[in-house]
Amino acid sequence: MMSHSFDRLVRIMDRLRGPGGCPWDREQTLETLAGYLLEEAYEAAEAAVSGDADKLREELGDLLLEIVFMARVGHENGWFSIDDVCDGISEKMIRRHPHVFGSVHVDGAEDVTRNWEEIKRSEREDHPSSSALDGIPSALPALLKAFRMTEKAAALGFDWEGVGDAAGKLEEEVEELRAELARGGNGRVREEMGDVLFTMANVARHLGVEPETALQQTNRTFMNRFRAMEASARARGTRLRDLSPDELEALWQQAKLEGSTGGAHPEPESQQPRRAGNAERRAGDNGGQS
Repeated sequence: MMSHSFDRLVRIMDRLRGPGGCPWDREQTLETLAGYLLEEAYEAAEAAVSGDADKLREELGDLLLEIVFMARVGHENGWFSIDDVCDGISEKMIRRHPHVFGSVHVDGAEDVTRNWEEIKRSEREDHPSSSALDGIPSALPALLKAFRMTEKAAALGFDWEGVGDAAGKLEEEVEELRAELARGGNGRVREEMGDVLFTMANVARHLGVEPETALQQTNRTFMNRFRAMEASARARGTRLRDLSPDELEALWQQAKLEGSTGGAHPEPESQQPRRAGNAERRAGDNGGQS
């Protein structure tokens, strides 16, 4: 069933890009598609933590479309086909899981991670100037990038011995930031703040918490509570900017309480932000075609 469904998607893309296909789709390049790929990846990640199964299914489909789209462009350039893409990742998974497809024994997830990095290192032996950090995308969000860099460094033995040491380093970096602020904060505040954030990502790794996802969850919590504050203010016939600090704090505490009991004020549906998917945006760009 999956093969039939996947092949159908590939044929649809072939039609869109082929003679007599969609003018908009035929104009796209790898450069123009890169932004869509990134956007769809973010939307899929957001759906993954939302608990909305239908939304996740839809967003994974949008992401898969971008992959098939870019593979089609690669095929047109004579570089590779979608089969090459699938075969490549299949071979990589088999090669990097010798404890599943071979005879290697592991005692747990840490051994798997260590073996994974060792296999990657052996794959790079043909490129002696390469680094263990080469596979980390430069466009990765900074907090997640710090997490991945320290994760790879730790797999090679460069790490704090435990979360206590990492937390101690965080305290040290916070003190350095405070000292810089006490000196007037001329020149080095950005650098010291960066050190704090980098070390926080390292602490998160030791705690088994992926920091980008954790921060996104906190962002959603703040957004929901702030919107509840705005709704409460409107219900009273006023605006947040017209309230005193004490009144704002009272609304914040109310939003926290209502949020924990499921009583927060949601925005009316007509006022909730709605993000159109790329397919919908494209339809608008095409005047509703393709």
